Amino acid sequence: MGRILTGLMATAVTFGVAGEALATEWNVSLWGKRRAFTEHVEKLAELVSEKTGGEFTMNISYGGLSNNRENLDGISIGAFEMAQFCAGYHADKNPSITVLELPFLGVSSLEQEIDVSMAVYQHPAVVKDLGRWNATLLMPSPLPQYNIVGTGDAPSTLADFDGLSVRATGGIGAAMKTVGAVPTSMSASEVRQAMDSGVVKAVSFAPHAHMSFGTIENATWWTTNLNPGTVNCPVVVNTDALDSLSDAERDALLSSVDEALDHYVTFYNEKTMANWGPALDERGIERVTFSDAEITAFKDAAAAPAAAAWIESNTARGLPAQELYDLVTGMIAEGS
Repeated sequence: MGRILTGLMATAVTFGVAGEALATEWNVSLWGKRRAFTEHVEKLAELVSEKTGGEFTMNISYGGLSNNRENLDGISIGAFEMAQFCAGYHADKNPSITVLELPFLGVSSLEQEIDVSMAVYQHPAVVKDLGRWNATLLMPSPLPQYNIVGTGDAPSTLADFDGLSVRATGGIGAAMKTVGAVPTSMSASEVRQAMDSGVVKAVSFAPHAHMSFGTIENATWWTTNLNPGTVNCPVVVNTDALDSLSDAERDALLSSVDEALDHYVTFYNEKTMANWGPALDERGIERVTFSDAEITAFKDAAAAPAAAAWIESNTARGLPAQELYDLVTGMIAEGS
């Protein structure tokens, strides 16, 4: 009898004493602090809660659930239901989406970055690739072209990057090698310490990250037009958790993605970029602009070899690499 009563009590706790289903809570693993890079996740949580009357909520953690390089692993085992990560942190785990990190792709806006990323995320080969981690790609974290802040003497030509240690991941790192720089891959949260200690002399980031992670605090120069590319940092959900949602909850989540991304773009363009110039001026950071000829030479040296190497290595993995590359470059050429 005792076991029967215990079982009944457990059932009541699980399903609600009055037969009501318990509210759904998802844990979300991010890192750093709330900033432009996470505004779409914050907005998504807000919208989902509103649409479900508070019955589906998201607990957003900035570093409390996982190391950012292990977020995909955490998703795979169901340690949390949603997470953000950057493809370049572990290219071998998500090779299909690293096509979006190739240098000099020519993406011209955050809106275009969203369109191209979503097209790649929905490709069957990409769905299968991330499926190995029990992950479903939900939305990108669109970023503008990266540029570099550094310490010491400002480079006057691209030749001055020869031997310079630069934090640069993925395709940007590959591009920097072509001008003699020494790229180092590390997570964003490690960069300030590495810069302060002299492990790296320069850092490649989008403007929001230069401000959020303090790289401009002891920088002396910033490149205005290097624009070697950007990184791709998707938001993913645990596929089992997504499948377990009720129809209403799933609709609340998926129908909020576009609005969350619109909010992100507006926030980035109107707030982050508006503060970037003044932040440089306040710190007396020199702006370095390279000639058109040098930028063209940089692109010629970096873009085609990186693309060819990516296609070759990922075809060998069994991915339709040429097809993915053509998808991306075709959309960009069409202005999609």
